[in-house]
Amino acid sequence: MSSLDREKDPKINKGGKKTLYSKKKMIHILLGPVIFILCVLLLPDIFPTSGAQAIGIGLWMIFWWITRPVHITVTAFIPVIANAFLNMAEMDPIISQYSSPAIILVLGSQLIIIPWALVGLDKRVALKILSVVGPSMKSQITVWLLASILLSTVLPNVAVTALFCPIAISMLAAAGYHHIPSAEPAVPILLSIAFGVSLGGAGTPLGGAMNQAAISALEEFTGNEFMYVDWIIRVTPYLIIASLVLLACMLALPLKVKKLEGTKDFFKTSYNSLGTINRDEKICASLFIIGLILAFTRPLYADLLPAAAPPYIFLTIGFISFFITTVDKGFLLTWERAQKGTMWGMMILFAGGLALGKLINTSGASTSIGEIFSILPLDGGLITIIALVVFVRAIAEATTGTTAAAIMAPIILQLTTNIGLNPIPYWFITVMAYNEEFLLPVSVRAIPVGYGLDAKRMLKPGIPFTIINMIVIIIFGYLAVKFFPGYGDLPYLFN
Repeated sequence: MSSLDREKDPKINKGGKKTLYSKKKMIHILLGPVIFILCVLLLPDIFPTSGAQAIGIGLWMIFWWITRPVHITVTAFIPVIANAFLNMAEMDPIISQYSSPAIILVLGSQLIIIPWALVGLDKRVALKILSVVGPSMKSQITVWLLASILLSTVLPNVAVTALFCPIAISMLAAAGYHHIPSAEPAVPILLSIAFGVSLGGAGTPLGGAMNQAAISALEEFTGNEFMYVDWIIRVTPYLIIASLVLLACMLALPLKVKKLEGTKDFFKTSYNSLGTINRDEKICASLFIIGLILAFTRPLYADLLPAAAPPYIFLTIGFISFFITTVDKGFLLTWERAQKGTMWGMMILFAGGLALGKLINTSGASTSIGEIFSILPLDGGLITIIALVVFVRAIAEATTGTTAAAIMAPIILQLTTNIGLNPIPYWFITVMAYNEEFLLPVSVRAIPVGYGLDAKRMLKPGIPFTIINMIVIIIFGYLAVKFFPGYGDLPYLFN
């Protein structure tokens, strides 16, 4: 590094050691506990002591998620460590979140998907979808966005983003754009992926860990199993509307480059080079399809196999993968490959969000929040829906959808029940609100930023997109509550 680079880089002094960055990092580290202490001192009049402590822990974690003085996964241990010393709630329910059914589902889905890279099915699926792309940037935006939305309805958002971004980078390189930070076409394409997977996650319960957090809260609240097919029936109309609105917003972005030559040829050539689908790819695809079918047909065999919920079905299929041999590469899945391919950090982070939600709920904080909401003129109408969407979305944008789901789903269920409302429609509105995240480079949005997308160029369109999407959710939610009484009719949950 040249001396000029050293002068421009505030992280490095003349001796080559990091100083300013370390001081800033240390300040952020210390501010986390300071925020916690302030909550403990200032909130006892609003929350019980344990509730104020839990709120402080939550704000501490959110601050570290935003400023990132440590890896975001590290924050997942805070609820357990803090509770060990403060005894805010019983420890067993907190610890159980790190091995909950939601975690098992995420693990099982990853075990099913990991072999795709070995046999080449990941590239085949992506390239087949994208082979219809035309040379214009508008067609690029359309296909990348819709493909991201479609795949993220049944695959974890992280998996879709991690799959599509390298393909997008390869395509841009083939079109002559090798330096992504300065490549104008890279901005709308990578934004299409980041925004698309965020929206698509709302499509089905399999769209991400956040949905499992919401379902876990609903099942715990009602004491009954939630059937995935009811999610599809009620969320799909919203997903279609929101997808069309998001597509219109993306196409309205100013484009300095109107056309990429050779893009369609790149996809076709790349796909054709894979040859015909082979035995191993067929096996992987079949295992995944079987898992989907069993997950969505759960009502047909729930009485026969009452414990065989989707998380355990997926884990079983992943387990079977360890015993299936490939044509020439040994077993389809080995523990070494599973260990390397599993997103352990994401799972721990997800569990930390669940643990925080459990801590807030069992410490009495959620009850106090519910009481605060009850003071407001909330009658289940438009004002209630606006307040719900804005509050949930603020948490999701500042942290992750998983955190927002873990914290707010239980609160919304209890709050609506307390004021005499059917909680189901408002639970679905909560689902819609936390599933769209457009602003900060956290969660899956960090992946395209890691590939070179400027975070500021995500934030700039993200602000109006967020406002527009919240308006769509509010209007859809209000119409569903006001004019479709059957929208919240799930009597089996309350038997």
